[in-house]
Amino acid sequence: MLGESLLDYLTDISINDIIDILIVSYVIYNFILLVRGTRAIQLLQGILIVILTWALSVVFKLTTLQWMMRQLFTYGVLAIVIIFQPELRRALEQLGRGRLFSRTSAEEEVSKRVSEIFRTLNYLSKRKIGALIVFERETGLNEYVESGIPIDSKISAELLINIFIPNTPLHDGAVIIRQERLLAAACYLPLSENPFISKELGTRHRAAIGMSEVSDAIAVVVSEETGQISLALNGQIVRDIKEESLISKLFDELKPKTKDKEKKTFWKRWARRNG
Repeated sequence: MLGESLLDYLTDISINDIIDILIVSYVIYNFILLVRGTRAIQLLQGILIVILTWALSVVFKLTTLQWMMRQLFTYGVLAIVIIFQPELRRALEQLGRGRLFSRTSAEEEVSKRVSEIFRTLNYLSKRKIGALIVFERETGLNEYVESGIPIDSKISAELLINIFIPNTPLHDGAVIIRQERLLAAACYLPLSENPFISKELGTRHRAAIGMSEVSDAIAVVVSEETGQISLALNGQIVRDIKEESLISKLFDELKPKTKDKEKKTFWKRWARRNG
């Protein structure tokens, strides 16, 4: 009987119902992406707790608690609008620009991030201040994050410059970045044991190469001897990389990948393993 009723229910679902469900799912998914990393996440957690409390009050017939929940629901909407007005305004602005549900905004965030990084590197390079910045990608780097000092802050050139100023507590070691967050500083990285690495390269460069050998991370190094900027990726290092090449490479490697690129990457990896 249960199987028959389920079958009848499924046969009653129309194309319009499927489209309706897909649209609602898409809106909810993009809403979660929008509020991720903002105060609104805490709001959603609070709302979930309130709903669970209300459900328990109904199940166990707790009259006083039900009355309190009704009052909270009545005035809660107005309070939410007042408290989270900046987040709501930002969402409406993005909706007005037509970017709320587009990937363009994500690419713009990457562009801003690369701009802050380049400002940092340019400042440090001119003053020959050593630095090592690592960008996490698919491979998790929690092991190395835990070896440093937690920061968990938004990326800014001013913050990064202050971290690498000589004779400060955090200047020695690497900074690890995950998406738009600066996770930790003064992190210890594995040194490359490649015997063919030039003897001119110091500890920072060997750490950058080593990090790129054990993960898919990107590492950028500023030499404190020459001021040259180098980029390490896939166990290889490009020394004294030019400004345009550095910006272009960072943007290409850090921007969101399209599904087609992800499929091609998957098949390339599969071909290497089975070839």
